Amino acid sequence: MARTRSVHCLPMTRSTLTSQIDFFLEALASEKGYSRHTIRAYAHDLAEFVGYAVGAAGLPDKNAQHAPVLDDIDSLTIRGYLGHLHRKNEKATIARKLSTLRSFYRFLVKHRLTDKDPTIAILTPKFNRRLPSYLSVDDMFRLLDRTTDDTVLGVRNRALFETLYGSGVRVSELTGLDVFDVDFSSGCLRVSGKGGRERIVPVGETALNRIQTYRDRLYNQTGIGMAADGPLFLNKFKGRLSPRSVARVLETMIRKCSLAVPLSPHGIRHSFATHMLDAGADLRTVQELLGHKSLSTTQRYTHVSIDRLMAAYDKAHPRR
Repeated sequence: MARTRSVHCLPMTRSTLTSQIDFFLEALASEKGYSRHTIRAYAHDLAEFVGYAVGAAGLPDKNAQHAPVLDDIDSLTIRGYLGHLHRKNEKATIARKLSTLRSFYRFLVKHRLTDKDPTIAILTPKFNRRLPSYLSVDDMFRLLDRTTDDTVLGVRNRALFETLYGSGVRVSELTGLDVFDVDFSSGCLRVSGKGGRERIVPVGETALNRIQTYRDRLYNQTGIGMAADGPLFLNKFKGRLSPRSVARVLETMIRKCSLAVPLSPHGIRHSFATHMLDAGADLRTVQELLGHKSLSTTQRYTHVSIDRLMAAYDKAHPRR
């Protein structure tokens, strides 16, 4: 069992872990431009770590009088925390939580709030990254063509998934689209991605036609047109559609289609990338379309293409 260094009660002149976490979370929004969902995930991971540090030190709670002190957290504390996580979490989850701690301490060192980083000597657990499920081209067409409900919501759902597959955007980017983000003349969407970064992505005529059909039907029924800006895709209460709602609609569609592959909205994005690469699209182009900062992230989507490439190589090369 890993040994944890004792964490003392708070002297008034020493920084508490919780106070620096608050500072860090504020900086994620102001300096990094992270979304509230990302900041909430960081806050959850760090609160869990504080809870561990409090318990490991035998303190009664984590209020102002018994908060862990920043300088008393060392590598043994981190190791003890990781050992605690191993009892209930998979390696991928542990790696993410450790990454949160690394980001936190890098921020503190950068801003000279501490001169030590206890995460430096800690190795990240190795794990196999699980790629999201994807559909073949035939199954994707089958899924899209299955959306035949002629109601406003049915027409909206067809437009939703045609846009998701036609552009490869994230589901949060899809639901974040506003009316004025659609440029019908150029066939492109203006997308606000991670970190507030904007990019322009083509979407295709099929998706644009479905969007126009949906908005025309919405206008005829509710009077909500496209002359004024506002959410592009609306829920039944005329508010902005949420990513979770998109996932629920997709689950229903998957069951109706009797598809054997479990699919999330991100799986449609994965299908988009896989189909583009299989058809010969350049990896750098797909990187730009997906809004990835690093090419290595996009390379995760090439698994099918590489398998086919190796099969073609083995079949054709004379020295295979």
